[in-house]
Amino acid sequence: MPYINPSNQQLEALGQMPDNGPFVMINLLKFKSDGGSGKYGQYSRRVIPILERIGARVIYYGKGVMTFIGDDTWDKFLLVEYPSKASFVTMLSDREYQQAVHFRTEALSDSRLYITTSIKTFH
Repeated sequence: MPYINPSNQQLEALGQMPDNGPFVMINLLKFKSDGGSGKYGQYSRRVIPILERIGARVIYYGKGVMTFIGDDTWDKFLLVEYPSKASFVTMLSDREYQQAVHFRTEALSDSRLYITTSIKTFH
């Protein structure tokens, strides 16, 4: 089953999530074959100024080369660091973002987004 936009239940869960500072959103992206990559470029060009305005930043944007473990494939991988949940929610409700998000919806055939927080020790 493809996933493009958050469900109402996921939006409610976001609202309940504590705002404990910065987090990284991991985006796994699969584009539609008929111009999806170009549509996502239109989305990105509109969203980057919004990210800058709210204090977020793109940490990494790359393409999938091969799947080493598992059997799923993704076209692009995007990591965005947000300073807080509040900043992310501000972006989602921003008028300019609302005018741009349709390009993302039109671009993707499937996606996964993961909200992650840092763990201080690796083990």
